[in-house]
Amino acid sequence: MMTWLKLAVRNLFRNRRRSLFTILAIALGFAAVNVLGGFTDYIFSNLENSYIHVQANGHLTIFKPGFLKEGKLDPTRYLLDEESTKTIEEILHHYPEVLVVTPQLHISGLLSNGKVSTIFLASGRIPSDIRTINSHSRGLASKFQQFTGRPLEDDVVYGVGLSRGLAEQLNLDIGATGVAMAPTVSGQVNALDAQVFQLFSAPIEALDDKLMLVPLKFAQSLYDTSSVDRLIVLLENTTQTEPIRKRMAQDFNARGLNLEIKTWNELSTFYVKVKQMFDIIFLFTFLIVFTIVVMSVINTVSMAIMERTREIGTLRALGLKRGGIVVLFAAESLMLGLFGSALGVVLTLLTWSGIALFKPTWVPPMITGRVPLEIYLVPEYMAFSVILLGVLSLMAATLPVRKAARMEIVTALGHT
Repeated sequence: MMTWLKLAVRNLFRNRRRSLFTILAIALGFAAVNVLGGFTDYIFSNLENSYIHVQANGHLTIFKPGFLKEGKLDPTRYLLDEESTKTIEEILHHYPEVLVVTPQLHISGLLSNGKVSTIFLASGRIPSDIRTINSHSRGLASKFQQFTGRPLEDDVVYGVGLSRGLAEQLNLDIGATGVAMAPTVSGQVNALDAQVFQLFSAPIEALDDKLMLVPLKFAQSLYDTSSVDRLIVLLENTTQTEPIRKRMAQDFNARGLNLEIKTWNELSTFYVKVKQMFDIIFLFTFLIVFTIVVMSVINTVSMAIMERTREIGTLRALGLKRGGIVVLFAAESLMLGLFGSALGVVLTLLTWSGIALFKPTWVPPMITGRVPLEIYLVPEYMAFSVILLGVLSLMAATLPVRKAARMEIVTALGHT
C-alpha cells in the first residue's frame, strides 16, 4: 500500500501547478465549511448561554397549568401561592443537580416621569439569585458588563433597572425617580416610587423601550400579593434538562402538585428559529462548496488521465491489471483530498487564531449592543470533513479512471 501512495505523491508533483490549484480549492472549501460551522456553533452556544445565564431564565421554568396560554389575559388566576412555592423549593432542595431555584413575578403597567407615562413590562426577581445564575455564564460574552449603574439589591425595594430605550423615552437617568402604576390582584390601582439604579440593553431591540428589572418585593408590592407566577431552575449542566424535568414531574405529582414544567428551548422560540435558519444556511453552503471541490478533483484527474493514456497502456503492457490502474489514480485522488484537508485545517486554525487575537465585536440582528465575535473549533466537523473529502475524492476519480483502464492496450499506446 505504501508503494501505491509513494507513486501517487510522485505523480502529483509531475504537474505541480495543477495539483497545487486543486489542493488550494479543496483547502479553501474545507476552511469555508469549518469556519462557517464554527461560527454557527458559536451562535447556538451563545444564544443558549444568553437565555439561560445572561438573561437568567435558567434551564427549567415551573408554571401553573394554562399560564402560557391564558396567563396574559388573566395572570392573577395562575399565580403560585407561598405554600406551593415553599413546597416546590423543598422538593428541589434535595436535587444535587439543581444549583438555583428562584421565584419570579412578571408585571406590567405604566411608568411615569411626572409629565408623561408609557407602558412597561417588568420582571420581578431576587437580585442575589440572578447574580448567582449570571456567574455561571461562559464565553467572552460573560465578561461584558450587562448594565451601567449599580446592581439591584434584595432589600432595597425601590431600586429598579430600565432598558435604555425606556429611560431615553421618559428622560430618566441613573438616580432619577419615576412612578410605576399597575392594577393589584384585587383590581385596585397601586403606585410605587421607583429609583433608577441601572440602565441595561434589552435582549431584543423591539422591547428596548418597554423593559424594566425590579426586585421581587417591588413587583409583589405593586400587585399587592405574596404570590409569584413562575419558578426558575438552574441546573449544573444543560444535558440534564430533560431527565430532571421528568423526575420533577413525578415528584410533583406524588406531592399532589399540578404544575407545568417547560425547558429553556421550549420557551426560547428565538433560539429555535435562528437554529433552524443557520442549519439550512450551513447545509446549502456545505453542498455548494463540496460540489465545487468534487468537480475540481474530477477535472484534475480527467486531465491527468488524458495526458497519461500512453503511460496507462505501457503499464498494462508490462502486466499491470486494470484494477492496478484504478488503484493508482484513486491513490492520487485520495492524496489530493488529504493534502487539501491538511492545508484546510491550517487555514481554519489561522482564521480562528486571527479572530481570537484581534477580538472583533459586532451587532447581531435584533440585538441592541455590540457582542464579541468568535469562531469555535469543532473537532467533530473537522474530522467529518476530512473523511468526507477523502471519500469524495476517491469517488471522483472512479468513473474516469475505470473508463481509461478498460481501454485496449494497443489503443492506449497509440493515443495522441
